[in-house]
Parts: sequence; structure tokens; C-alpha cells
Amino acid sequence: MGKFKVQFLETTAALITSAFGLVAALAWNEAIKAAIALWLSNDDEVIGMVIYALIVTVIAVIATLSIAMALAKAKEAMGAEEKE
Repeated sequence: MGKFKVQFLETTAALITSAFGLVAALAWNEAIKAAIALWLSNDDEVIGMVIYALIVTVIAVIATLSIAMALAKAKEAMGAEEKE
């Protein structure tokens, strides 16, 4: 049963990480589109989109690191339980 729990946690972590990656990618997509539009015209909302993309990226990195650390602790705890 422990092996299933580890696999479940790894899969869940991968899905959550992928979701944050998708959100960051979409934010950067919008920021780049706005930057191009600004370069071609006078549109001031590009700064807001770039800030948004940076914030989402930072949150995604923090969440990914937190998930990875939690997963490592869970694996370690399950490994300790199996040895007992």
C-alpha cells in the first residue's frame, strides 16, 4: 500500500506543478502579446501584464519547491514506516 501512496503523491505533485506551469506560461503569453502591441502602438497595460507574469512565475516556483519538499518528506516518512 505504501508504494501506491508514493505513486499517488508523485502523480498529484506532477499535476499540480504542471498546472502552475501552465498558468505561468499563459501569463507570459499575454505579457509578450501586450509588449508586441505596445511596440506597435501606444498601449500602457503591458507593464501590468509583465508584473502579473512575474508574480505568477514566482508563485509557481515557490509552490513547486514546496510541493517537492513535501513529497520528499512524505517519501522519507513512508520509507521509515516500511523499515519498522
